[in-house]
Amino acid sequence: MGVYVDDMKAPFGNMVMCHMWADTDDELLTMADKIGVQRKWIQGHQTLSFGKYRNASWVHFDIAMSKRALAVKAGAIETDRFGPLEHTAKLAIASGIPERITYGEKRLAMVADCRAR
Repeated sequence: MGVYVDDMKAPFGNMVMCHMWADTDDELLTMADKIGVQRKWIQGHQTLSFGKYRNASWVHFDIAMSKRALAVKAGAIETDRFGPLEHTAKLAIASGIPERITYGEKRLAMVADCRAR
C-alpha cells in the first residue's frame, strides 16, 4: 500500500502541479490532510469530487510542487510520468472483468515499452 507522486510539471497559474494518488482512498485522504491539501480538490471520486472533477479517469489530486515535497517527506513514493497510467492499468486488471484485464495488460506492456526507450 502507498501514496504516489509523479514527476509531471504542469503550469497552473503561478504554480507548477503534479499528481498524487494512492492505493486506497483512505491513504490518499490521510496524506492530503497531512500535507494541507483540501479534500474538496480530489478528482475522480464519485462522492467527494464535484463538477467536472468527478469525471476524472482515476482518483487523485493535482498538487503544487511544494506539496509534493511535503508528501515525499511524509513517505510518498516518487514515480515517473507513467506512474498514473501504470496505476490505472493495475486497477483495471484487479477489476476481474475480462475486457478490463485485457485493457490493463495492454497498458502495462505499453508502459514497459515506453520506459525501456
